[in-house]
Amino acid sequence: MKTAAAPDALQAVLAQLDSVILGKPQQVRLSLACLLAGGHLLIEDSPGVGKTTLAHALAATLGLDWKRLQFTSDLLPADVTGVSIFDTRSHDFRFHAGPVFTQLLLADEINRAPPKTQSALLEAMEERQVTSDGQTRPLPAPFFVIATQNPADRMGAYGLPESQLDRFLVGIELGYPDAAAERALLAGGSRRNQALNLQPLAGDAQIQRWQDAAAGIFVSDAILDYIQALLEASRNEAAITLSGLSPRAGVNLVALSRAWALLNGREMVLPEDVQSVFVPLAGHRLTGSVSEGKRVARNLLDLVAVDRDS
Repeated sequence: MKTAAAPDALQAVLAQLDSVILGKPQQVRLSLACLLAGGHLLIEDSPGVGKTTLAHALAATLGLDWKRLQFTSDLLPADVTGVSIFDTRSHDFRFHAGPVFTQLLLADEINRAPPKTQSALLEAMEERQVTSDGQTRPLPAPFFVIATQNPADRMGAYGLPESQLDRFLVGIELGYPDAAAERALLAGGSRRNQALNLQPLAGDAQIQRWQDAAAGIFVSDAILDYIQALLEASRNEAAITLSGLSPRAGVNLVALSRAWALLNGREMVLPEDVQSVFVPLAGHRLTGSVSEGKRVARNLLDLVAVDRDS
């Protein structure tokens, strides 16, 4: 397998994203690694910090079709997946696809919708398909959900259930920009308009090649031992309010570590790759809050030692 050529093209993607999402290189890299690992992204933060702009920039840079769906308290499951409507001409029901039928879906403020509507995304996120009226319809490839949620203490927020949180590979916060980045934002105007005019640097076939390359990154037995130790520690940590990391979370951690190694131009996963992605992968799975879960996940990294001699 050749991976040497991939980092150069990926670095061009990262550079273009960084030109729009100022002062957030770590979050940008995590977002791209999430896509390369075949996962979905959850962003918990206050309004106005660039969550929607990040989705715009990713879609434009990667050449993806995308749609934005605003989640509200009166949104119905059919508003997400689609609905069958009777056609008087053909005397038959015709399916009208919902916004989930796209390559990148921005589920904005997902926790403002009630749990029944939130759960409409479960099958789509896990199986890349939608079942309606007994018929299963595949979703486009790649299929990438970027969901934003308001902090849990905000009015009108419904907490995401554990099963929904586990569908998100990565959970991040953008936060406020530093002084230099904020000054550039003030001087340069709307970054969202810039994001819409970005030139695509990839396409479906290129993304698939990157995903295949990430899946082929070597993971040693010592790295698997380290990941298993982190999973076990999460199940015995008293500060965790959910149920600890599941085996699926462990499989996702391997995939995300591989994608991170690819972004760094390596053909094997190092402990540093696991440590770089563990907190954003584990945080929202441990407490239901990205910010609080990050603190718990960092403690787990401190508790579990790396065997440097393996």
